[in-house]
Amino acid sequence: MEYNGIIYNYVLRGYEVKTQIVDINNASLLDSFVESHENGHFLQTSLWARVKDDWKWFGVICRNDSGEITGTLGVLLRKISKLPYHMMYAPRGPVCNFDDKETFAALIAAAKEEGKKYNAYELKIDKDVPVDNEEYRAIALSQGFKFKERTINFEDFQCRYVIRIHLNGRTEDEVFAAFHSDHRRKIRIALKNNVEIKIHGSEMADVFYSIMKETCERDGFELRSAAYFAKILDCFGDKARLYMAYYEGRPIAGAISVLWGDKVWYFYGASSNSDRKVMPNYLLQWEMIKWAIENNCRIYDFRGVAGVIDESNPLFGLYRFKHRFDGDYVEFMGEMDLITKPAAAKIVAASQEILKKLR
Repeated sequence: MEYNGIIYNYVLRGYEVKTQIVDINNASLLDSFVESHENGHFLQTSLWARVKDDWKWFGVICRNDSGEITGTLGVLLRKISKLPYHMMYAPRGPVCNFDDKETFAALIAAAKEEGKKYNAYELKIDKDVPVDNEEYRAIALSQGFKFKERTINFEDFQCRYVIRIHLNGRTEDEVFAAFHSDHRRKIRIALKNNVEIKIHGSEMADVFYSIMKETCERDGFELRSAAYFAKILDCFGDKARLYMAYYEGRPIAGAISVLWGDKVWYFYGASSNSDRKVMPNYLLQWEMIKWAIENNCRIYDFRGVAGVIDESNPLFGLYRFKHRFDGDYVEFMGEMDLITKPAAAKIVAASQEILKKLR
């Protein structure tokens, strides 16, 4: 391997691959590749790095010997408090063909090399690859990754279990007809009650936040700041939308979705405690699904659901809500970790255990 500034060269299986390190201000090629690739994800872009501006970030671009880009990797870095180490995290990365062992290996090797500048002790990835893809599992294991023990709900950084609609070129009428009859009825209730959906940007982040606060207090999950929601909308521009549902002129529910490549993700949703009988959440979802159809997307991703599909699970209602939009239940492989500095990893783990005891 040769190292010359930001270029790393490798010879794998008889042909050369070249990886280039890019920063947040020089990542247009990386972002374009992520947008064009079927395995791309908006969390792998430099735009997401701008949202997560309390982390450091670098990107890796891999080219084959013909100069064609074959894969990319966006890496966030978090400084460990009171210790001289960083954790590297590539959410939903790397972006390459699932069976491309050479590109995967080159991207990981370059990230490890670049991570030395930050005294990084670990690289964590959680690619959205189905759990039964044994070829991908073998590739990850061959590079030294260890798989995290299987979780059952929302314990991972990213959702391990999701609901996805595979749109497959269907029309609005065809997609709507596939919804559960009760969901179609509730969408019609919202329309009959003149619930209006409007599309906004960051100027309505404070209003969305106030409704999200109600939601978090009701359902018991972490509340993000209004500035965080505004940042998503500003950083992604026309690729992110804030959909707000109005009833009798008042905002009663909202959702943020992101379009990147051939997918739309439902990212955040909130609903007021009042006027739930007019079914705003069902109409919101339908409007976001229509956005995916208008853009010829392959997938509308509802993101997380519980890993235990049982009516006794308090989260079963979330699964039923998303699944009845004709969504497929998908389990991903989950988190996998590559320890690059074993001694440092032990120090970090020990310090975190001490902090737990002191809390």
